[in-house]
Amino acid sequence: MTARLHLELSGLVQGVGFRPYVYRLAGELALSGWVRNDPAGVSIEVEGERSPLEEFQARLPREAPPLASVQDMTSTWLPAQGSERFEIRESGGAGDRTVPVLADVAPCPDCLREMEDPADRRHGYPFINCTHCGPRASIVLALPYDRPNTTMAAFALCPECRAEYEDPGNRRFHAQPTACPTCGPRLAYWTPDGKELADGDDALELAAQALQGGQIVALKGVGGFQLLVDARDARAVARLRASKRREEKPFALLARSLADARRLVETTGEAEAALVGAEAPIVLLRRRQGSGVAENVAPRNPRLGVMLPASPLHHLLLRRIAFPLVATSGNLTDEPICTDEREALARLHGIADGLLVHDRPIARHLDDSVGMMAAGAFRITRRARGFAPLPVLLPGPVPPILAVGAHLKSAVALAIDRRVLLGPHIGDLDTPEALAAFEHACQDMVALYGVTPEAVAHDLHPDYASTQWAQQSGIPAIPVQHHHAHLAACLAENGVEGEALGVIWDGSGLGTDGTLWGGEFLLGSAAGYRRVAHLKPFRLPGGDAAAREPRRSALALLHAVSGEWGLAAHDLPPLQGLSRQQLRLFTSMLVRGTQAPLTTSAGRLFDGVAALLGLRMRATYEGQAAMELECAAGSLPAGGYPMPLIGGSPGTVGVLDWSLAIEALVRDVRRGLGTEEMAARFHEGLANGILAVAQATGVPQVALSGGCFQNKRLLEATAGRLTSAGFTVWLHRRVPPGDGGVALGQVAVAAAELAALRGGV
Repeated sequence: MTARLHLELSGLVQGVGFRPYVYRLAGELALSGWVRNDPAGVSIEVEGERSPLEEFQARLPREAPPLASVQDMTSTWLPAQGSERFEIRESGGAGDRTVPVLADVAPCPDCLREMEDPADRRHGYPFINCTHCGPRASIVLALPYDRPNTTMAAFALCPECRAEYEDPGNRRFHAQPTACPTCGPRLAYWTPDGKELADGDDALELAAQALQGGQIVALKGVGGFQLLVDARDARAVARLRASKRREEKPFALLARSLADARRLVETTGEAEAALVGAEAPIVLLRRRQGSGVAENVAPRNPRLGVMLPASPLHHLLLRRIAFPLVATSGNLTDEPICTDEREALARLHGIADGLLVHDRPIARHLDDSVGMMAAGAFRITRRARGFAPLPVLLPGPVPPILAVGAHLKSAVALAIDRRVLLGPHIGDLDTPEALAAFEHACQDMVALYGVTPEAVAHDLHPDYASTQWAQQSGIPAIPVQHHHAHLAACLAENGVEGEALGVIWDGSGLGTDGTLWGGEFLLGSAAGYRRVAHLKPFRLPGGDAAAREPRRSALALLHAVSGEWGLAAHDLPPLQGLSRQQLRLFTSMLVRGTQAPLTTSAGRLFDGVAALLGLRMRATYEGQAAMELECAAGSLPAGGYPMPLIGGSPGTVGVLDWSLAIEALVRDVRRGLGTEEMAARFHEGLANGILAVAQATGVPQVALSGGCFQNKRLLEATAGRLTSAGFTVWLHRRVPPGDGGVALGQVAVAAAELAALRGGV
């Protein structure tokens, strides 16, 4: 007997060649019916004998195209209608727009082969793509994801491209960005004042010549402009640093191929899989000696961030160049990346010697994603191109909630049904340009999906620009404590239900007691938490200024351990070079508590130790001192400094006391112990302390989150000890452990609060 099966699918099922895949599968099983895109994903009706229908249903998610991911599938059996053929219908249907936008994808092998084939009509075409690769999030203007709703709408398909686009058997069937040299975007090379010097291949050649001559080229990439320069040329790199106002923060490298990347850094199989993956992220790896990369690309850093070409344009440019390039975001430090060529002429004036541009508009900016290899996996530290705005699935549906993240490493999120769409990295909200980008991201995400948020979740800190925007938005606002959001984000990413011990270590976040938290042990879930332990508090002379001047944290640690006698230790690095006036000022702050708020910050503890070891007195970028302390420790085996758990308040397991560790470290500094060993001992002591708290708490699940867990040594030492002791350890992987993941946690906490209110709890 014949029957008819109706299927509703959601997930990553649009823009990935899913409908032609369904068409081919139905044909193979001799089934009739139809498939179409709808606002929630894909709808299918198939008709035929019962056995092939059941086979179709079983194979459908299992054999889906590489970029597809079926996250939900519902089925309904219907009476047969007597249909005789299978067809792909036009997009339609009613309902909320819940289908997620696919992230941008690096060129697939098939497109690269065509691009390199002199006989192919797309030979050398810098905008080649198909349903398996190419731009997605960077070009979509509205949903559903059809060509008229993208920035490709202005490029009318030529007859040959139109035939491919309408052929279900072609891999460019409904590939919305598809184009060719006849009908697609055009490449050009401009002078810094906007004069066009060449187009097409000639533009590429001029850009290559400029790079070979030590010049800085601004390239309009997938999600915005990049600044490129010869990575071997120290003078050119120094000029880029000066003009971009980026003193010491490491630059990323762009390598032509995996073979070239291997000559720059030490790789593993897992690292190479990340490098060549469709996301094409920057991967932080240990540099090889003799690579030829200028030292000032990543000063005093044993690691280099390396990526492979993320677009056909990058491939074509690097074919003309036999050396690695610095590839950094096209902006001034602390500003969002440029996306428009006319905007770039103004904002990159005085930086770029030439601009390699094209006329395909960018709908939203996307920096390059960054990650590291740690604890056996690639782990995101900056989530943008290739990963954003892919969703994180919650266990069940939640109301539409907008979450605006924190102040640093800003990223926003929107919950629709059970999907949390986590937007791309925006940056620190310290400039008018960054704040404008943040506001646009909030409005863009809501408009794209056509939802009206029931609530906006924000940080507890009243001075954050994101908090103030949320409170003035007119949407009911839900404050979420910063470290609770970190815990909830880690649990949500890993699909963990029930309580866990969250070890949440970062720079700082406002605590519920009005002090600055940052070394927290929170027992709970998205629905609530208890602060069961924390690092021993200390005062920060100058407050936020301590983040830029690690020696202030060092002075605070010395004062906490030895009182004013500690500040008389002129033989220690943080006190050397201080004027009497400066010392009197800092002493007064610490003794009186004036402009010296209490904190439990693990980030500032790292800073203080780095200064005590003489590694860094002033930071030129956020997290620099802690990173240099991690680099100093390397992988050197060491025993840990003492980090005892001492008695705390009722209902807690205690306070993790670093005082004995600082005393021991100071003794080692004075007796001339190697910096590497002291740094290693500090890291191992912290990992031992975390294990002690976990054992005292007795909860079987432990989640590690917060910016300090971007430290590979700390992460691996802690996770290793906990796992060996029998704990289940949850780590971030596709969501940053730092503030770039806070918005996900804010959604989870706000959803739990709304559920409790509706349930009368």
